[in-house]
Amino acid sequence: MNQIGFDERAARYDELRPVDEQWWEVFASLVRIGNLRGARVLEVGCGTGRLAQGLADRELARVWAVDASHAMVDKARSLGVNARVARGEALPFKAGWFDAVVARMVIHLLDRPRAFAEARRVVAPGGRLVIATEDPATFDNLWFGGYFPSLAEIDRQRFPTADALASELRAAGFGEATIEQLQQRRVLTREHALDILRTKAYSTFSLLSDDEYADGLARAEREQPETVEYSFGWIFAAAEA
Repeated sequence: MNQIGFDERAARYDELRPVDEQWWEVFASLVRIGNLRGARVLEVGCGTGRLAQGLADRELARVWAVDASHAMVDKARSLGVNARVARGEALPFKAGWFDAVVARMVIHLLDRPRAFAEARRVVAPGGRLVIATEDPATFDNLWFGGYFPSLAEIDRQRFPTADALASELRAAGFGEATIEQLQQRRVLTREHALDILRTKAYSTFSLLSDDEYADGLARAEREQPETVEYSFGWIFAAAEA
């Protein structure tokens, strides 16, 4: 997961992705769909640890967490999260150890067949894998898509559709997935939007060519309006082992 620079992103990760009402709306959906309250949970791709911390503090879950980025794990540990450096494709836990595995905005960074098989291995019988990921159906309307012509297609190769995700979970040995979708309206200031672009806050920016990124950033700095309003689409999936 760190091949596209998550150690470098760790310092400002939370600043550029603030915990707000919409963040908690996604949190509540994961808890409900995954039945995570009071559960023994592993978070894969924990980042700075905010989700793991929320599950422990608000939902009385017993939470372990892993991330491939050393800097992200350090940030998570500073919140009191029981985090360690590990990849989702090679989890350092024995079989059947968890009631649930949760993955929020991370499956596009993983070798999903291997990671889903590992999740299947570490959950107890009847345990579940719970996922929140971006909906590719909204990629044509990305607020920064016009600046970077190849970006939407790059992300379509990384993020599964709801149907593809359900199929991948079945192939990994999970039962039929419960799928839900959520649309959120978001607003950014010009400065926040440009800060996201300048820092390559989203991993896809690291997959663009240097020329496309430089040209797109220069155009954004010329044309970005004072306020950005856009729609963000979520896919939630929960499947039992």
